Amino acid sequence: MGKLAEEKVFKDPVHKYIYVQDRIVWDLINTPEFQRLRRIRQLGTTYLTFHGAEHSRFSHSMGVYEIARNIISRFERNGYARFTREEKLLCLCAALLHDVGHAPFSHSVEPFLADRHEVWSCRIILEDTAIHRLLKEVSDDFPQQVAGVLRKTHPDKLAVSLISSQLDADRMDYLLRDAYFTGVNYGTFELERILRVMRPHGGRIVVKESGMHAVEDYLMSRYQMYWQVYFHPVTRGSEILLRNVLRRAADLHRQGYAFRFLPDPLPALFEGRMDVESYLGLDESFLQMTFMRWIEERDRVLSDLSSRFINRRLFKYHPIRDGQEDEAEQMRERAAAAGWDPDYYVEVDRVHNQPYDVYRPGGEEGSMPILLADDAGNLAEISTRSHIVRSISETAQREQHLYYPGELVSRGT
Repeated sequence: MGKLAEEKVFKDPVHKYIYVQDRIVWDLINTPEFQRLRRIRQLGTTYLTFHGAEHSRFSHSMGVYEIARNIISRFERNGYARFTREEKLLCLCAALLHDVGHAPFSHSVEPFLADRHEVWSCRIILEDTAIHRLLKEVSDDFPQQVAGVLRKTHPDKLAVSLISSQLDADRMDYLLRDAYFTGVNYGTFELERILRVMRPHGGRIVVKESGMHAVEDYLMSRYQMYWQVYFHPVTRGSEILLRNVLRRAADLHRQGYAFRFLPDPLPALFEGRMDVESYLGLDESFLQMTFMRWIEERDRVLSDLSSRFINRRLFKYHPIRDGQEDEAEQMRERAAAAGWDPDYYVEVDRVHNQPYDVYRPGGEEGSMPILLADDAGNLAEISTRSHIVRSISETAQREQHLYYPGELVSRGT
């Protein structure tokens, strides 16, 4: 598949413009599987905390593609002639499709699936889908190559590090995009500067030593975004509520409860027998419509939890300090005495954040270290040069909160 007769341009609030020049990229964007990502929010339930966070996995995937395209273009302009036509398409298609298997509400639904979204992305690429048929037009084994990049098993480690490493197109786009749509400044960093100092070296991407401070800024942005946005306790509480709605429905289904409304593919989801076709039927519009119908269910717990989620009546919370772990059991007893099933209404949430991992042999490919290259081509892992990076990589910060219905406090029960 060749170039488009005329370049396609998407207006984007983060990158200003996204350019599509390859026919296969344009055709992949227009497949039903990729268009489904318009109906999957990038930040799951975060819109219940930051009302502007309504952006989609579609816009993020387009942004990752654009950053990857920009990096490849810069490498070529700087004299790196290694890329063949198929290798460039491999990087661009993997960037575009890296999240095509995402479940509704970001990671919140994944506990009910047999596999993580990365596995579903590969299944959509490898099984009988419009995306698979398009990729096979490049070559018979091209779908397997794209899936190999997403699985981090492809021998082309440059392609893997471009999509999945500690300084990759995925992370750079979601930090900037999520900061923009949540209205915060924590996730902003100088993308243009980082792209200018990235270099191919020994089959992977490294950073010129002069760009160390720009990378420090990027890692600090990631640190701040996790604590201020991704781990915001209100967002974590809404995720707990969402999971408990689905968990109650799954428990009722196993018990043989006669639902007034249980559309496909939810029985398959609860029974762990989802195939690609039924999985692609899951999106957030479908789940929100289902929750609205579940408000009318006879089961009091399912009805109440669904109503709380749809109408944003979230659980209250407070932090649990070291030595106060018995508070959770006390709250469970308090809830049970007041008629609330503690299995669905009381929960402890624990989070920890380490924005940079110093790579150790045997670690995952996605945790490859950020390497600095001096003018002589010598490499150094960034934490050996940066006090800031060393500091944030040595200690993982942890927090835990107790969640419960606000009525337990307001009524004094």
